[in-house]
Amino acid sequence: MTEPVVVLLIFVNEADLWRDMPLYEAIVKRLRELGVAGAMAQSGLTGFGHHHLVHERGLFGLAADRPVVITVVDTDRKIREVIPEVRVLVREGLILLLPGELVPLDAHAADTDEPRDGGRH
Repeated sequence: MTEPVVVLLIFVNEADLWRDMPLYEAIVKRLRELGVAGAMAQSGLTGFGHHHLVHERGLFGLAADRPVVITVVDTDRKIREVIPEVRVLVREGLILLLPGELVPLDAHAADTDEPRDGGRH
C-alpha cells in the first residue's frame, strides 16, 4: 500500500448474531467480499461497555458473552467506503477509526538470525 493506512476497530460481543452466524464472522466475511486488505477477529478475556456489564467466560470455561474486537487495516478511502456496510451489521457495540502507519518489512531480515545492525549496540 502506498497510500496512508487507517485501522478500523469494531467491538461486538461473542454471542451477537447476524442471521444464523456469529456477528464477528459475518463482519469478517463481508469485509472480505468488499475487498478490504485485511481483517482479524480476536476474542477478549473479559471487558465491559456502556451498559457496564462484565462480559467473560461462562461456566466451565465455555464462551458466554465475551468481547470480540475485529481489527481492519486498509487505506483511508477504502475503510470509509466500507463503514456504511459495517454499520448495517453492528446494532450494538463500538466502531473506532484510528490513524495507522504501515511498517515495511525487510524481506531479507527473515533469512538470517543476525540483527540488522550487525550486532553493534
